[in-house]
Amino acid sequence: MSTMQLRPLGRTTMSISALGFGGTAIGNLYRAQTDQTALAAVDFAWEAGVRYFDTAPAYGFGLSEIRMGEALASRPRGELMLSTKVGRVLRPRHGGAASRHGMAFVNTPQMEPHFDYSAAGIMRGFESSLRRLKLDYIDLLLLHDLAPHNHGSQDAYEEQFRAFFERGGHDAMIGLRAQGRVRAIGVGVGAVPAAERLLLEGEFDALLLAGRYTLLEQDALSSLLPLCERRGIGVIIGGPYNSGILASGAVEGAKYNYRAAPPEVLDKVRRIERICRAYGVSTIAAALQFPLCHPAVASVIPGVATLEEMRAAIDAMAVPIPPALYADLKSQRLLAEHAPIAD
Repeated sequence: MSTMQLRPLGRTTMSISALGFGGTAIGNLYRAQTDQTALAAVDFAWEAGVRYFDTAPAYGFGLSEIRMGEALASRPRGELMLSTKVGRVLRPRHGGAASRHGMAFVNTPQMEPHFDYSAAGIMRGFESSLRRLKLDYIDLLLLHDLAPHNHGSQDAYEEQFRAFFERGGHDAMIGLRAQGRVRAIGVGVGAVPAAERLLLEGEFDALLLAGRYTLLEQDALSSLLPLCERRGIGVIIGGPYNSGILASGAVEGAKYNYRAAPPEVLDKVRRIERICRAYGVSTIAAALQFPLCHPAVASVIPGVATLEEMRAAIDAMAVPIPPALYADLKSQRLLAEHAPIAD
């Protein structure tokens, strides 16, 4: 599968590279890196044909957007597709731990993220992102993390959900699209029920689903992905390694959903690894290419920290995956029987 292959994003007029660049890690997730290292990773991706780049204010509390904007500043704007997110507003902070909203970033700007899904919050977040990215429009603007697990309780989530629809957040996103300040709007979330609820309630062009349609998890097959197909909603799969374990393998300290992987996940990954090895295919290659077999999915975007990680992803995209590999995963009940696979 070619990294440079451009695929339509649902019913939008945009096309998107099959492999994208996830900007979480260049926000110094888990470990610090230099600006030069981050920019080298983005530059390498561009030279290899990657044309879709994703970031968010929450990734390094502004750092990922700043680095992404600098790295892409000299690239032809018409060839570039960039997404960022709204729903959090960054405000100055004074001291404290580096973990905010459950994700551990280090050596980041001293900014504190605050959820705000109102019209005012959407607009403040959007304008701030434009400044950090040094852009005058955004290709794809995504509503970020409006799911119960991000808000501490069901009641808090319901309050935020109401704020988005009743305090003008949804209308603000539609207005930005109508004004041409964004080309498309969508949802960026890591929970299947929350994604489905938003897509049924609102008007969106795209879905960035993080970690929920992978070699490890296919719950999105039952109703969410069919909904996207029916409505022409373009799907991007983030977190194809489930935040690390499908890239690192079932090793000590492997991350799953940004935490240490539990024993049952480690065991499942070991079984997946054995089948991949039997076909001479890396788990990374199978994990990256599997989501793209679904007709609703336009792109897969691993989080990338370094040039070497980007090179590994690009190389993995070129590896032929024997259909029998996925068939064996299905026969061992490691992959949903009705999951689409390559011919």
